Order: sequence, then C-alpha cells, then structure tokens
Amino acid sequence: MSRAAVPGLPSRYPIGEQLPALYADDDFAQRFTAGLDTVLAPVFTTLDNLPSYFDPRLAPADFLAWLATWVGGTDDPRWPPALRREAVAGAVELHRWSGTRRGLVEALRLVLGVSAEITGDGGAAWSSTAGGALPPAPADEVLVRVWPRHDGAADSAHAVDADRVLALVRSLCPVHTICRVEVLTGPPTSEEGRQ
Repeated sequence: MSRAAVPGLPSRYPIGEQLPALYADDDFAQRFTAGLDTVLAPVFTTLDNLPSYFDPRLAPADFLAWLATWVGGTDDPRWPPALRREAVAGAVELHRWSGTRRGLVEALRLVLGVSAEITGDGGAAWSSTAGGALPPAPADEVLVRVWPRHDGAADSAHAVDADRVLALVRSLCPVHTICRVEVLTGPPTSEEGRQ
C-alpha cells in the first residue's frame, strides 16, 4: 500500500499563499513551493479523509488487507470487493460468536459467500439436575451442509469450493469434534434435514 503523488491534485493548503509578502511575488519561491504542494497534496488528502480509511465500506481497496489484520479478520484479494468489505466489517461481531453454530454459519457466509446449515453439537451433553443421571451420549459428529447463496447478488451464485469450506470448518470447530462437510446444490429439503 502506498500513497504517491497524484498528478494534478491541488493542495488545499498551498504553501506559496502562506509565505510572507516579500515572497508572494517571487517567481522562484512560488515555483519551489508549488513543487512541495504536489508532494504534500496526497498527504493532506489522506489526512482529511482519515475517518473513511477506518470504515471498511469506504476504505481504499488496497487498505482493506491491512485493516483486516487490525480486527483479526480474513481478507482475500481474489474475492469480489463487496465480499472483502463485508468480511472485514463483520470480523469483530464474528469474534463474538466464535465457537458457536451461529458463528460458523456467519463465518462461512462472510468468508466464503455460502449458505450453511449445521446439525450435531460435537458431543456436548449436560444435566440440569445436580446428581441426576447422565443424559444419553450425543453424536460426536458435526455435519455442516453448505450451498451457494442465491440472494440476488451478482456474484453470489458461484460454485462452492469444498476444500476451502472444509479448511475453514476445521479451523473454527473445537479440536475434539469430528466435522463432516456436505456440499449441496441448493438449500436442503426437509428430508435431507432429517438424515
């Protein structure tokens, strides 16, 4: 990321106009300070627009990757710009739901742009009665079904990369759980949900 001179960008604070009257009519002083104005104009423009750099929906595209590191988000330059911005904007909220079904579904939506349904709880069981009988052992497998999003966005209906889905699911699920991923062509039917 670099902010370089932008040809023809005027400075909002020309140095030549701030010189003492003695140098106001000096051609050399005005040309010299005009060269400095060319170098400083992008700096002043960046500083004037600094709040927009910290808003992922407004930040320059080349600043998004750096901004993503600030919030522990995921950014991939191969993604469409709208998805990159949404992933960075949702990163902090996503940390709040880390380790939950909702968090995994949101991560799959934000990071990979897919819809998901999760069944199974990874083997967690508890009893609400102290000293009571233990509940039956739950299934220790988490089933993650994913399918392409069809929400009207131009780039949402794309093929699902099963390897990327599996890698993301494995990175977000607790170590003791067994995760299985199924890639569907569309939302699961009620019969698929009962399996």
